[in-house]
This record gives sequence, C-alpha cells and structure tokens, in this order.
Amino acid sequence: MAEILIETSARHVHVTKETLEVLFGKGAELTKKKDLSQPGQFASEQRVTVVGPKKELANVSILGPCRSADQVELSATDARSIGVDIAIRESGDIAGTPGCTLKGPAGEVTIKEGVIVAKRHIHLTPETADKLGVKNKDTVWVKCNTNGRTAVLGDVVVRVSESFADAMHIDTDESNAISATPGLMGEIVKEL
Repeated sequence: MAEILIETSARHVHVTKETLEVLFGKGAELTKKKDLSQPGQFASEQRVTVVGPKKELANVSILGPCRSADQVELSATDARSIGVDIAIRESGDIAGTPGCTLKGPAGEVTIKEGVIVAKRHIHLTPETADKLGVKNKDTVWVKCNTNGRTAVLGDVVVRVSESFADAMHIDTDESNAISATPGLMGEIVKEL
C-alpha cells in the first residue's frame, strides 16, 4: 500500500516582486511567518485583499518566495463567492484564467489572469515516484480513510521534482468534504 500525507492548502496568493512593491511599497520584501512543507516555500506576514466582481476576500496570505507571475489560488466556494469563474488548473497554468484585483496597504494591482482553483496534486521526490511506480504528470486516485467520510479522490496529478517533499495537496472545499484532519494519510491507487 502506497500512502501519502494529505495536506490542506488554504486560499493564498503568489506575487511577482513588481506586484509586491506596488502593494506594499518600493523595496518591499516578504517577511517569513512560517515555513511550509515544500522546501523553500513559506507563508509570509504580508496579506492582501482579493477583489472580485461580487465581493472581496480580506486577509489572504501571500506565499513566498516571489514568483515570475501573479497567481491567486482559491477554493471553488471562494471563487463563486467573489464572482469569478472557476478555472481548475495546475499551479502555474494560468493562461486564459480569470483575473481580479489585489489590494495592499500601499496600492492595488489588477491582474488580467491568474485566479485558479488548484487541481489536486501530489508532490513527490524522484526516489519516491520510482518506488511508487509513477512519473511526472501521471494521474492517480487517492483513497482517504476518514471518520464517516471515506472517499476516493480522482484526477490527482503527480508532480515530481528533486525540490519537493512528499505530500498531497487539496483545497479547503475538498478537505471539508472528507473531514480531513492534520496527519491524514491517503492510499495512492493507480487505477480504480
């Protein structure tokens, strides 16, 4: 049985250095609040308001380090609530996705695209992927044994890199649907 840690990824924003400076002022840098499970990734002290056509979401965390493109990752519930179409995509695949406005204490930036509902995925090191018999971009199923809400999640994309730590990421809607708790392990099933 191939098990993987399942982590819940709450709404967050990735920004470029240029966007960070518009939102927080010239020379602004992200201040690390806490490390995340993926090496080199962190939740910052900086927070923004995500503004859609219907409403806004305040106090949304920016994850670091800065990236080459702005990206907003929401749950489907969040996207609907602010009036943005749902675009389920892998992180970084933002072409043709909806945009929004980001507001910070020093200014605001309107992004033309970049709002996604992150496709559920598994981060694996090459060594773990070899042991499990999967490769980058494979799609698997994951069985989640939770109290009273056992489920099998399909369409889980495998992402393999030397820079990853082994973990599956789901959003808050998915986490709530299966009653996920910290430390939840899922069983990878290649075919159902």
